[in-house]
Amino acid sequence: MRYEAYLREGYIEPNEQGLFTDPDDDSPNAWLIACYIDGELAVSIRLHIASRPEHFMPVMRGFPDIVGPHLEAGALIVDASRMTTRLDFARAYPFLPYLGIRAPFMADDFFGADFITAACREEVAGAYRRMGGAVVWAPPRPYPPLTRPNMLLALECRKARRVLAKRFPFDRSTPQERASLYQRSSNSDADFLTIFTADRRAREDEARQQATTCIA
Repeated sequence: MRYEAYLREGYIEPNEQGLFTDPDDDSPNAWLIACYIDGELAVSIRLHIASRPEHFMPVMRGFPDIVGPHLEAGALIVDASRMTTRLDFARAYPFLPYLGIRAPFMADDFFGADFITAACREEVAGAYRRMGGAVVWAPPRPYPPLTRPNMLLALECRKARRVLAKRFPFDRSTPQERASLYQRSSNSDADFLTIFTADRRAREDEARQQATTCIA
């Protein structure tokens, strides 16, 4: 389904395998999430979650000067990419895009993210802004392996959580539901919640130490 959707949009070139995948799918901090309707794949989305510069994020290829400083400062970023919907289901169920973007909001609830980012085509950026209140971090740039330029949008989670909870109550989730998705990534048994929590504590400790030094 992902191949057909991206091919339909002129985002990729045809290939013999009839599949759209890349090595980024296999990174340790990647979550490949799918939603099914009556047992058939309807929506898919890929998330990369990072709190250090050494944590891999595809968005760093196109926007290293924008995203890099946030990671260096210790921000926890959920990067949403490769979201697609099956065409016949999208026609029957116009709400499907909202089902897809529920995944990064759940990741924010589970990990306590600072930002949710998304690289997207300029013509669909308005939908992200309306649905989630995202703002533009960077205008369109080349974004290989995709054939069309992407712009970078970002949502500041702490400001948006309360607004989104009221506007989209269907985005709410239970602790059990979040844990079932995010306790482990798609490719690793590492406990990323513990890793990200430790990173945040280290960042907070460093900030307190710097504040104490300045006061002294």
